[in-house]
Amino acid sequence: MYAIIKTGGKQYKVSEGDLVRVEKLAYEVGETVDFDQVLLVSNNGDLKVGAPLVEGAKVTATVEDQNKDKKIVVYKYKPKKQYRKKHGHRQPYTLVKINSISL
Repeated sequence: MYAIIKTGGKQYKVSEGDLVRVEKLAYEVGETVDFDQVLLVSNNGDLKVGAPLVEGAKVTATVEDQNKDKKIVVYKYKPKKQYRKKHGHRQPYTLVKINSISL
């Protein structure tokens, strides 16, 4: 059984027991999160596609970690003009463990 959920402007394919990195959510470690924006649910070959959401479907998850990703370096450069700009960024994320998928 798997589902496709939408959170943080992105879509994720999840199954029970999966660990998924999603965009930062305002929950503490150990709290339960309910994702109610479910776009698709597959249950043993029975496929339910929403228009745009599946009615009554819900994915329950537990927050495992709140952290930042590895640093990326953004470097801007223009030749022959003495223009150089270096900027770093670490994207915050939330690690969630999928507990159940329910219709």
